[in-house]
Order: sequence, then C-alpha cells, then structure tokens
Amino acid sequence: MRIYETRIFGRFTKKETISNSDLRKAVERANAGLIDADLGGGLIKQRVARPGQGRSGGYRTILVFRSGDLAIFMAGFAKNERDNISDDDLADLKTIARQWLKEPDRLAKDLATGILNEVEHDSND
Repeated sequence: MRIYETRIFGRFTKKETISNSDLRKAVERANAGLIDADLGGGLIKQRVARPGQGRSGGYRTILVFRSGDLAIFMAGFAKNERDNISDDDLADLKTIARQWLKEPDRLAKDLATGILNEVEHDSND
C-alpha cells in the first residue's frame, strides 16, 4: 500500500505533531472498511487522534483512497477549529483526486517535484 501526503498536509502534521504512525493507522482502518465518511470521487474523511487523546476530538483528514492500493492525505483540520470543508473546496479536492487516480504518471511527476511525499514508517514502527 502506497501512502503519500501533499507538501501542505506535511506542514500541517508537523505543526500539530501528528506522527506517520497515526496516519498509517487511519489508512489501516480504512482498508479494514472502517471509513469515517465517504465523500465520493475517491475521497474519504478519516479521523486521526490528537497526541495523548482520542480520535473523536482530534483531527479530520481528507484523503484520496483506493483500498489496498493508494492513500494520499490532502487536507487536515482540528475538529474544534472547523466542522467541515466547503462544497467548493470539496469539488476542488475531487478534481485533484481524479487526476491522481486516473493518471498514474501524475503521481510519479508530483513525487519528483515535491508536491507529494511518501509517508515513511516512524523509527519506532
């Protein structure tokens, strides 16, 4: 399973001290069929726990997801800062997701240019 994050999402995880292990757990839950919300167009919303707390009051992440194959974390926000994303933002994310899902060469290009980065295993994984 390939797991990536956008450069912008990577900044969010560093600021909020979200570990790669927590991101991998969110993808594992999705692969097991435990998807928090299917947003359509290849996008899902998954909760990620706040360090030292549970998932319900933690972070919401939006990711491109194809079971057993691909996960790309695109956006994240704290539940206490924002309830959801706007319809316009969701439409934009779906457009980008469609490109990554239908054009595999686009993934390689975006990795090479630094738009995407692979979510590595934490050193303690």
